[in-house]
Amino acid sequence: MKPGAGRTRVGGRYGDAALVVAVQVPAVDGRATAAALAALAKALGCPSRDVTLVSGATSRTKVVEVPDELGPGVAALLES
Repeated sequence: MKPGAGRTRVGGRYGDAALVVAVQVPAVDGRATAAALAALAKALGCPSRDVTLVSGATSRTKVVEVPDELGPGVAALLES
């Protein structure tokens, strides 16, 4: 996750299998994490409740869980 970015963007790879999520919101009081989860849900075309933070609430590296049927969407975002 990249907080404080110039614009909110989801897509691309960081390392081998990490998805890049950039958000305009600064990393203060968990607002950037919430914005990142919302941006990911929007990019996948699913409700926010389907994107769950598993770990990394205060880290730039986050682990999220999405339903299995969204796997192809995640793969497409990694390649964009």
